[in-house]
Amino acid sequence: MAIKISKKIKGYSVLGADDKAATPAPVQAAAVAPAPVQTAEIIQMHEKLERPDSLIGATYKIKSPLFEHALYVTINDVVLNPGTEHELRRPFELFINSKNMEHFQWIVAITRIVSAVFRKGGDVTFLVEEMKAVFDPRGGYFKAGGVYMPSIVAEIGSVIEEHMKSIGLIHDPEVSDAQRALMAEKRAAYENRAKKNSDVSAPQVSLGTSDIAVTGEGTSFPPSATMCSKCNTKALVLMDGCQTCLNCGYSKCG
Repeated sequence: MAIKISKKIKGYSVLGADDKAATPAPVQAAAVAPAPVQTAEIIQMHEKLERPDSLIGATYKIKSPLFEHALYVTINDVVLNPGTEHELRRPFELFINSKNMEHFQWIVAITRIVSAVFRKGGDVTFLVEEMKAVFDPRGGYFKAGGVYMPSIVAEIGSVIEEHMKSIGLIHDPEVSDAQRALMAEKRAAYENRAKKNSDVSAPQVSLGTSDIAVTGEGTSFPPSATMCSKCNTKALVLMDGCQTCLNCGYSKCG
């Protein structure tokens, strides 16, 4: 390799074989590119996601006075990114089974549409509000606990909501300690007043097992209670001249 000399030579010496062996080879600084960091792909829910051979899920029983036989709603979930910090459990499919074949067509339609929405991905919680807003023209009913259901479709939506809460997809608004104390205070005050006013001819005013026998709804609220507009529970009673809910603490007087 030819070397161009641009300065005047002032002296020189000839290197022998021993001198060449003793001279260290020049170190060439090579630019070493940093190794790329291996990161796992985060899988999100989408419609092209293949169904695994096995899924985890839960089955819920719906016993409505509008149906002769109970409905069994099964919701299966897929686990995304298992074993990582991005692990998610998302609903994948829905099945509804019943001995009652009268409404077979719309039940099959609901299962296919809801399952398709689940697999589409994104925010699927809107299904809950849409289904709970369906009203039966013949009128709704009260389920166990005094909660009003406007239709059987609305109760299926309520089941989906319950399942989404269990897997962390929907979060209940936190009830403050002050709100819990207020609810306990209202319930205790009504119970004390009911005990004072109770007599042999009116045993149903207590909040014990007599309520279940009288109402047939399995509730722990007085049979005379009306529906609360806030929590849709039949727990609104008149206290000190003001309508007060014994379930959520709501009061029309503030």
